[in-house]
Amino acid sequence: MTTEVSNDVAEFDVVIIGAGISGIGAARYFSRGLPDKSIAVLEGRQNFGGTWDLFRYPGIRSDSDLHTFGYEFKPWRHESAIADAHLIREYLHETIEENDLGRLIRYGHRVVRSEWSSADSKWTLTVEVTDPTGSVATKTIRTGWVFAATGYYRYDEGFSPEFPGREDFGGLVIHPQHWPEDLDYRGKKVVIIGSGATAVTMVPAMLTGPGAAGHVTMLQRTPTYIMPSPRVDKLALALTKLLGPQRGYAVTRFKNIWIERGIVKGLRMFPKAGRKLIRRENIRRLPKGFDVDKHFNPPYNPWDQRLCAAPDGDFFDAIKEGSASVVTDSIVRFSKGGIVLNSGEELQADIIVTATGLNLRLFDGMPIVVDGREVDITESYAYRGMLLSGIPNWAMAIGYTTSSWTLKVSLMCRYFIDLIKHMDACGFDRAVPVAIAGMEPRPVMDLQSGYAKRGAKVLPKQGPTAPWRMAMSYQEDAKALRGPVADEHLEFGVSERAQAYV
Repeated sequence: MTTEVSNDVAEFDVVIIGAGISGIGAARYFSRGLPDKSIAVLEGRQNFGGTWDLFRYPGIRSDSDLHTFGYEFKPWRHESAIADAHLIREYLHETIEENDLGRLIRYGHRVVRSEWSSADSKWTLTVEVTDPTGSVATKTIRTGWVFAATGYYRYDEGFSPEFPGREDFGGLVIHPQHWPEDLDYRGKKVVIIGSGATAVTMVPAMLTGPGAAGHVTMLQRTPTYIMPSPRVDKLALALTKLLGPQRGYAVTRFKNIWIERGIVKGLRMFPKAGRKLIRRENIRRLPKGFDVDKHFNPPYNPWDQRLCAAPDGDFFDAIKEGSASVVTDSIVRFSKGGIVLNSGEELQADIIVTATGLNLRLFDGMPIVVDGREVDITESYAYRGMLLSGIPNWAMAIGYTTSSWTLKVSLMCRYFIDLIKHMDACGFDRAVPVAIAGMEPRPVMDLQSGYAKRGAKVLPKQGPTAPWRMAMSYQEDAKALRGPVADEHLEFGVSERAQAYV
């Protein structure tokens, strides 16, 4: 593989990094809201979709309803409210086509370094361009603003702990993030390590169809809250029929936003009642005599970690039918035939799936340099949930952990557009949040999940109060991001080059 260096420099007003669900949404908002600005979307992979194109494990689907996970400007038309990945990719493809966004997206463009100069209020991006044949060239792109829609995890590797004896196992060990599409698991014994959304999704999916596994065991160290959720929102279908696609979608979206918020708030406010409600539903769905207290009784309160959804109760049905089982124990080591547990039991397996989570990383781990000094983003504070202290003209797309991820993107994009217009009207060409000295640092994610705790070491911080606190509800952000653009925490400026023209 040879690498060529191009001396050509492309210039844009706004560069969006990432063509996943956030980046595509941002491209649509900005192309409409900022028609006089030049915009480019840089996507490191050779296809759009981000998570929904990268992950190919059985059953990969949304964990939120598509009426809130989808864009507010594009109705979700499929009857399944909880959608498989291929349906989400189709939805994103339609969004690109309907809004002529393909002209903005540059595939195989991975930003590997970002350098800011206050002298001219510009970012200089070093970009590795890989064509479909694998040839690599390095080019330079300059932009006034960066909107980083890169997600929050590493695309090249998932989190997989070191298990003693792994090399002794005679079968196949796979992480869901690197699933081989042609894997034949028909009739085989599968053990899935983990109890999060991925594991809960894979268990019933691997037991469906002619290529179904013989038996699937979910091996968990700690139980997770799992609740059935209707795959089809019948009220949404009725509203669409009555009001039409656009209005029906809008009403359904409004309904689901408030229902979801009410559930989260209610479970956090009354955790004991929430536990009882979830336990009662689990007992109803599981076989008679099933040890619910051992396998479905987490040691934490609801929504300290995300609840897992089981569309139409498919996860519970698989257990009830006997084709799936749950084991709660810790791993001593892998053996030739499977996994030896702390209890002394040995789980037999042909395939072991390590659904053990993600490695968190913002901005693909690229160095961010401001006026010659590399920024440590773990020392930055999130401002209004999207800008970072000490980093000028840089926005990031971080969605909700307790609601649909995409809900926040629409609010962020509106604020971003208003901010650019405000700066243009006042003659500014840079904006940077300035953190309050001595502000109490808090983790930017409000969950106790393993990936969130690990991620606290590599993610920015949040403060205790607005605008430095990450709001985790659409209703709160709707007020904060639709209010005045500027406040005392946001510092505006004019570059030396711009001053020369005054």
